[in-house]
Amino acid sequence: MAVSNAEPHAHEHRALPRALILLLGLAAAVVVIAGMKSIASILGPTVLALMLVIAAHPLRNWLERRGFAPWATVTITLLLIYAILIGLVSALVVSVARFAAILPEYQGKFDELLGKARQLLGQYGVGEDQVQKALNVDANRVFSVVGPALGSTFGVLSALLLVATLALFMAADASNYTRRLAILERSRPQLVEALRTFSRGTREYLVVSTVFGLIVAVLDTAALWIIGIPLPILWGLLAFITNYIPNIGFVLGVVPPALLGLLEGGPLTMLVVIVVYSVINFVVQTVIQPKIVGDTAGLSVTLAMASLIFWGWVLGALGALLAIPLTLLAKAVLVDTDPSARWVKVLLSSKVDDETERDAELVAK
Repeated sequence: MAVSNAEPHAHEHRALPRALILLLGLAAAVVVIAGMKSIASILGPTVLALMLVIAAHPLRNWLERRGFAPWATVTITLLLIYAILIGLVSALVVSVARFAAILPEYQGKFDELLGKARQLLGQYGVGEDQVQKALNVDANRVFSVVGPALGSTFGVLSALLLVATLALFMAADASNYTRRLAILERSRPQLVEALRTFSRGTREYLVVSTVFGLIVAVLDTAALWIIGIPLPILWGLLAFITNYIPNIGFVLGVVPPALLGLLEGGPLTMLVVIVVYSVINFVVQTVIQPKIVGDTAGLSVTLAMASLIFWGWVLGALGALLAIPLTLLAKAVLVDTDPSARWVKVLLSSKVDDETERDAELVAK
């Protein structure tokens, strides 16, 4: 009896304090984040390739149901992915090259606007030295930014080559993905359900963002063409890409055409561009999109913004584009697979529904 009574006490002494477990978890998280940041040039394209393969998986299933051979389904899926990548990159490279060609034409207007701004500030009693410091902008330095931007295009092309290569192998491995999940479900049902939820949520998010991004891009392009802003197709393409960035994507997409409107037609043209962009964005993304599809990601607004900041810091611009899918993946691995972590799911959800209430009840039990 003495031995049996001593065993629980020994077990209690072996258990680590909760504070120590928390500190160890935070330390491990710091190490993992530092590791991801150090390999961002590889991790980012890898995640992008994974998202593309996941998005194209329904096409693969449809082809298999129609009796296509496995090699044919892989080939058709890859051709679709490659066509999308090549089309986007080609349009972006051509548009940026045209923008670089016309930008020097606005140097004189840029200097003129700076001169008017100095005069306006001087009329309100701002000293010449203060004006010079506040508007110490060199037009040559501003326009020289385009050169490095074009140079970084080659880095983008190399990353896309890596994406294309990874997508090839991922698409080939995905041929028996459903069967693997069925086998794994026998021993790890919660893990399989979490992976399926992640795949389904990622596909829905990508499809919705793509469809409404195309709608916004077409409307923005038409509006800019009517207003008379140069290169409306480039800015429409930018609006389409930034649509994948939650919360601040609209702001990033409106700044370049608004500034070009300022150089082209003055403050009134810039204001018109901003108002038109704001109206289109509000009507499509705030009024129409939620009524048709609701919140496909299922993440709170605060979490979406935090994920944008975090993944943008870890993986750069590609992390900002993939912030929502990456957060869904982290949620699937860390929260959905662990029944004891259901309370986290309750906090992260964007809305309170029957499923959320059931999770809360399970946490209470």
